Amino acid sequence: MLVGLLGLGVVEVGLRVLHVGETAPSVDPFVSFRSVEPLFVPKGASGLMETSPDRRRCFQAQTFARPKAPGTFRVFCFGGSTVQGNPYGQETAFPRFLELALGTVDPSRRWEVINVGGLSYASYRVANLVRECLAYEPDLFVLCTGHNEFLEDRTYGKLKRSPAWMARAVRFASQLRLFNVMRQVAGGLRRDRRPVLREEVDALLDYEGGLKAYHDDPSWRSAVIAHFGNNVARMMAMSRDAGVPLILVTPVSNLRDTPPFKCEHSPALAGTDLWHWTNLVQQAETDLSHGRPDSAATALEEATRIDPRHAQAWFRLGQVDLVLSRTNDSVTAFRQARETDVCPLRILGSMESAIARLAQEHDVPWIDWQAMIAGRSQSGIPGNDWLLDHVHPTPKGHMLLAEALLVTMQARGWVTVRGDWLSACRARWEEHVAALPADYFEQGEEALAGLRAWTQGRASGPSIDYRLFNRGKTDGGTGR
Repeated sequence: MLVGLLGLGVVEVGLRVLHVGETAPSVDPFVSFRSVEPLFVPKGASGLMETSPDRRRCFQAQTFARPKAPGTFRVFCFGGSTVQGNPYGQETAFPRFLELALGTVDPSRRWEVINVGGLSYASYRVANLVRECLAYEPDLFVLCTGHNEFLEDRTYGKLKRSPAWMARAVRFASQLRLFNVMRQVAGGLRRDRRPVLREEVDALLDYEGGLKAYHDDPSWRSAVIAHFGNNVARMMAMSRDAGVPLILVTPVSNLRDTPPFKCEHSPALAGTDLWHWTNLVQQAETDLSHGRPDSAATALEEATRIDPRHAQAWFRLGQVDLVLSRTNDSVTAFRQARETDVCPLRILGSMESAIARLAQEHDVPWIDWQAMIAGRSQSGIPGNDWLLDHVHPTPKGHMLLAEALLVTMQARGWVTVRGDWLSACRARWEEHVAALPADYFEQGEEALAGLRAWTQGRASGPSIDYRLFNRGKTDGGTGR
């Protein structure tokens, strides 16, 4: 046995010396694409790269020099529409505010912060962007993703049923070159069974009646969550292998004021149990209309015990708990409403945990945008005071993340700040916002109306006016 193990050890060392069997983090083991066209293309003979005109349905125009000018520190910010700055635009998104802040605190250097936020882009599409941007002389990557993982229809086959212990074992074995060589050989002998996705986003909600395609499928949901964790790990590995530092950001979602987009009962719920659940929910609404929130909470708690999979009951319980000043219970209920939403258009708790775990495991700087907003929101729960809809923060919310990114860059020695830098940055941001075109925010409001129409079909239910229960937290504002 020892001789055999020694022989395997010699083979492993030989493969490492010859650079054979190296892991390929750029390869997605879950899905493939028909083709991957570059996001950035040469802009004539100007020496600049620009966003490809063919990709501007999902991306806003950006330009940068190639090769990079001497003394330039270049940052790429990756993610979805939140990074892009929807519903307004990139001029009030955190990449722009970060660039302005860096130029304010250290005008002696040239700072470039490039917004690579794509509409409806999930992590498996963002990974292609990270791989491409490695060729553009980056100094830092910022990754903020997680809201769009459930937008596109895709299947996972046997990957759905892989137990967690097997996934951990494969990750461990993947560190061995011999295992990777054997896997590559085996993969070459069998047909690639990965689902093939279109070149650009093909969201279910882009189709009429797209919401009807969503159903409570725990196996598919688990596979999507596993795919997300794998994608974040791959992007971290790509940046690490290339020697490019990376900052992870947990995106923020609206818990307090966004009801579930689609609800379904537990499959086993029927007969007497369904009748009882319905009566309890109706009783709760009657109690609320007569000013009896305690009784309403009791009825809703019983309803969630009968059917823990119905998101709207959890959301109503969170609202009632908030009226009763039971903040911790309210947070739990609102989170459960998000977790059981049949159409998850917000990052799930397990995905937030994956980001935090990966950051800790690999000593990568991590900013919890959700926690930052929560700490400044009414009752400590993110809502409409800091978010414009279910996932898009106000410009003030983007400024808050830009502040945190600047602090993180300072802590890592990438920038030096002096004096009252925060006041200087805020003054620069206000000056920038004031100089925007007069119709900038009006156009953003029109875009916001379109976003809300896109997400129509959410579970309906009476709302509660929280202005009656304002507990004095800071208002996020719109930055106008």
